Amino acid sequence: MSVAAEASVTGDTRARPFGKFERMVAFRYLRARRKDTFVSAIALISFIGIMLGVATLIIVMAVMNGFREELLTRILGINGHIIVQPVDSPMDDYDTIAERVSALAGVRAALPVVEGQALADGKSGVSTGVLVRGVRDEDLPKLDMVTQNVRQGSFDGFEQSEGVAVGARLAESLGLIAGDLITLTSPNGDVTPMGMTPRVKAYPITAIFEIGMSEYDAGIVYMPLPEAQLYFNQEGRVGSIEVFLDEPDDVEAITPAVQEAAGRPVLLTDWRERNRSFFSALQVERNVMFMILTLIVLVAALNIISGLIMLVKDKGRDIAVLRTIGASRGAVLRIFMMTGAAIGVTGTIAGLLIGLLVCANIESIRQFFSWLSGTTIFDPNLYFLSQLPAKLDVSETVAVLLMALTLSFFATLLPALRAARIDPVEALRYE
Repeated sequence: MSVAAEASVTGDTRARPFGKFERMVAFRYLRARRKDTFVSAIALISFIGIMLGVATLIIVMAVMNGFREELLTRILGINGHIIVQPVDSPMDDYDTIAERVSALAGVRAALPVVEGQALADGKSGVSTGVLVRGVRDEDLPKLDMVTQNVRQGSFDGFEQSEGVAVGARLAESLGLIAGDLITLTSPNGDVTPMGMTPRVKAYPITAIFEIGMSEYDAGIVYMPLPEAQLYFNQEGRVGSIEVFLDEPDDVEAITPAVQEAAGRPVLLTDWRERNRSFFSALQVERNVMFMILTLIVLVAALNIISGLIMLVKDKGRDIAVLRTIGASRGAVLRIFMMTGAAIGVTGTIAGLLIGLLVCANIESIRQFFSWLSGTTIFDPNLYFLSQLPAKLDVSETVAVLLMALTLSFFATLLPALRAARIDPVEALRYE
């Protein structure tokens, strides 16, 4: 018995909008029958397209959000949010300046730092360039990104030990463990009658840390501040003071207060200026990826249009019979809108569930595909981080869902209007 005949028997042709009759007809058209196999296949392809498009958008946006947050956390975990550098004269009053800046509201810590480049050697016969950072013993607990991620050794008595702390990747590349000696060579050494001679000195490794960012784990060496001052010929002074804030985004508001608290001519730079190009590139890449992946959902929505147009053409006789027994144009419009919307809504929900599931297990999935392919996916040496991060943004996820549902709605509108405009007389003339 056809849909029109069933409707005639039940007498439900004048049911309320989106009532039982309209829902029954709409979902009847979604069920595959032998003669409707091609139309049903297009509907299935549309469903899969929307599902994959929504899932991919959610996963990619979550990974890029997680990537940005992890990088920001690690970069700002060991680098100051505001860098105070001396102008005109060396910074030999760093203790007083650091104390005044630390007392400001919104400032978590102010760390005097001596920095310099050196060449590191170990047991492996490999030499590599490193950044040596001299910090005070009392300032180490404020670098929790470093002190809370110790893999070997300890920071206890760091200044008295006259040793150094190195990253895990640096220790691995040099073939060193805690207690071994690392040789540091600085080009700025002692002045002799023959000119400047490099300074070479071996230091015991008191601690090995792993931040989780390969660039830092492979290239940073921490040294007690007094030792670093001697090593880099900066006795009694520092190169800069790194200011850590409670909220990194407050740099613009706190910078004038830091300038005043310094009490001397200084040059201030904040983390946004030092990393502007890097984070701007991440933002551009994120926006471009969103636009590209939206095309997947758009293509799936176009499949809904083509599938519904073919369904309307195939069901022309049924539509005509429904109209002759009393179904209004609005009823026919709603029937085909529900048919197309069902594909869009179910595809969007399925995509959301898949996206959430993948984001919750992103690192396990990465490890599985790395094992399956026998290659390293998301190489830490290329992408800075040792693990693949994912962070869902609720507002962004809601925006993806609304976008998919809106595209699905507009995709059903044209075929549904075409079905509502069918003239029963013309449709039944040759039947």
